[in-house]
Amino acid sequence: MPLLRKDSLSRFRDTAVTVAYRTETGIRDRLARRAAGQGWTPAVIPYSGYASAHHARVLGRVVLAPASVDPAARRGISGWRRLLTLESPETEVTIDLGGTTTTVTSDSAGIIDARLPLDKPLKPGLTTASLHVEDRNQVPADVHVMSADPVRGVVCDIDDTVWVTGISHPARAAWRTLRGSSSTRQSVPGMARLLRTAVEGQDHPGVVYLSNGPWNFVGPVSRFLERHDFPAGAVLMTDWGITPHRWFRDGKEHKSSSLTRLIEDLPHVTWILVGDDGEHDPIIYRDLAKAHPDHVEAIALRQVRPAASTGADQETGTINGVPILRGADGDQLLPLLRDALGDVSPAGT
Repeated sequence: MPLLRKDSLSRFRDTAVTVAYRTETGIRDRLARRAAGQGWTPAVIPYSGYASAHHARVLGRVVLAPASVDPAARRGISGWRRLLTLESPETEVTIDLGGTTTTVTSDSAGIIDARLPLDKPLKPGLTTASLHVEDRNQVPADVHVMSADPVRGVVCDIDDTVWVTGISHPARAAWRTLRGSSSTRQSVPGMARLLRTAVEGQDHPGVVYLSNGPWNFVGPVSRFLERHDFPAGAVLMTDWGITPHRWFRDGKEHKSSSLTRLIEDLPHVTWILVGDDGEHDPIIYRDLAKAHPDHVEAIALRQVRPAASTGADQETGTINGVPILRGADGDQLLPLLRDALGDVSPAGT
């Protein structure tokens, strides 16, 4: 009987998710038709991507907006208002990068996530791709081109690693996220310096910011990183909302799959993984070090949970020779990283 009840509950849950997804999609489609009738057209919001010499990952999102409005230019808007977007799925977008031109189609959430083989090698450094939809001006999307030679890179979480969120206190974190803006956020002490020092001396290193936050917040995140002197890099986030099979997207799976893709796209880069112990970073990073020890140079975790916490997420020492470092902030982690790697500059500038 308990097994039957469990199966019944599972079927009920699956049915409820399916109904909710179809309802949400139906409402979005009706709103989109109404907006189109009032003259709204698809517009691209560009995100920052990355590239090696021979292929690039170009990112963006297509939303509906009044013809005279550039949705990428919005500033000073609270978090909850940024979630109020009307996506434009299955919209053709033309991408031009380094003389290579291709046309892609946005997915069901309006996301553009294109892997482009390049006709000509790109020069390492910052370049731009041009994204264009019909009846709109082209918009530039930053692409960070990494060295073709073996190089060190950094993957860094955002919430409670770059800026203070208090994710272990959900109500407080939700307030900061939904009511705040990038100008009201507090930087975690020493983290910008930690990241700059970790890649100092590297020839066009890889820097990637990886978060379970929604794509809607890329703009505030990017401006915060620049304002607080974090090294420039690609920003990888996710889409919030109901999926055909889940009430919420799987944040752990998003981070794990994103890290695996980085290794596949950039096999010549070895990564320092920076995060915090408030959620799943310790387990995700540990599993990556187990599976790909040659691609992980160190794991640096900011401690936000009480010291009395125990379990796998409090593991220290090494995994497959990869050091695991813990500290209250970037200032504490930096000397530990210097000791672990040996070649990180003591100047930290």
